[in-house]
Amino acid sequence: MRAFLTATLIAALPLGVAAQEAPRPLIIELNRIVPLEGACRLTFMAQNNMDVDVAQIVFETVLFTTQGGVERLTLFDMGTLPTARPRVREFDMPGLACEDLGRVLFNGVDTCTGDGLDATMCEGALSPVSRVDSVEVIG
Repeated sequence: MRAFLTATLIAALPLGVAAQEAPRPLIIELNRIVPLEGACRLTFMAQNNMDVDVAQIVFETVLFTTQGGVERLTLFDMGTLPTARPRVREFDMPGLACEDLGRVLFNGVDTCTGDGLDATMCEGALSPVSRVDSVEVIG
């Protein structure tokens, strides 16, 4: 009986380990939002932990209000993201009050270039996060 239980536990172990999702290596973090006169500045910290430099990456991005309505659809060009080196990117959103921003959705990857990279690979590597308590970031 004891041998059976041990064998059962050992057999089940790889399934539990395999079920854990590996971390996605392309981290895009909303680091802060800053109110400007007539605009809201979104500051992102990007960390490319893939095995290859990203020559250019552009995200199709949707901004939502705190009420859940779509505020705008836009493109965020994050530019070059070298491997293992953080980069900060800022985007000014004219006509948007920071207190009205409730969610940022990375809707897809419009462009992703680099040695052997394409939009599908970069989209699968994306790990969106937020340091801003009032704004959710998803993708």
